[in-house]
Amino acid sequence: MPDKVNPVPEGFHTLSPHIVVKGAGEAIEFYKKAFGAEELCRMPGPDGTSVMHAELRIGNSIFMVCDEFPDLDVRSPKALGGSPVTLHLYVEDADAVFNQAVAAGARAGMPPQDMFWGDRYGKLIDPYGHEWGIATHLEDVSPEECAKRAATAFGGQGGACETDCGC
Repeated sequence: MPDKVNPVPEGFHTLSPHIVVKGAGEAIEFYKKAFGAEELCRMPGPDGTSVMHAELRIGNSIFMVCDEFPDLDVRSPKALGGSPVTLHLYVEDADAVFNQAVAAGARAGMPPQDMFWGDRYGKLIDPYGHEWGIATHLEDVSPEECAKRAATAFGGQGGACETDCGC
C-alpha cells in the first residue's frame, strides 16, 4: 500500500492561481523580469513549443501558467476580451515592484497610492491580459476606522465591514 501523500502538494497553498496566456514561454520570462518569479518546472505542449503546464514561484506562492488551447476550450484573457480577475500580490515595496513590472512591459492601470484599508496599492495589466494588484501592507485598520475612511473616500457612501476582514 503506497504511503499517504499530503492532499496539498509541498510548496502550494490551498488556493493557487492557474493562468492561461497566449505566448506562455514569453509570459514566463516577463513574470521573471516583472516580479522576480522563479520557474520551477515546464512541460511542453504536444507541438513541442507551446507550454502545457509550468509552475512559477513569487515569494512564498506558486502559480501555474499554460498556453491557450482553444480546441480544448482553454482561452486567455486576450481571446476573451479581458479578465474579471485580479491577481493580488503583496510585496515589500509596492512602488518598486510596480515600476519594475511597467519597465518589463506591463501597462499601468492605477499607480500605487495609500488606500483607506491600510495598504499601498496599485494595479497594472501584464502584456498577456492579466490584471495584477500590487500592494504593501502599511497598517492594520480597525473595521470602524476602515468604514470611516471608506465613507470619506467615496464621498459619504461607504459601509461598515460586517466582519474584521483586514480592511
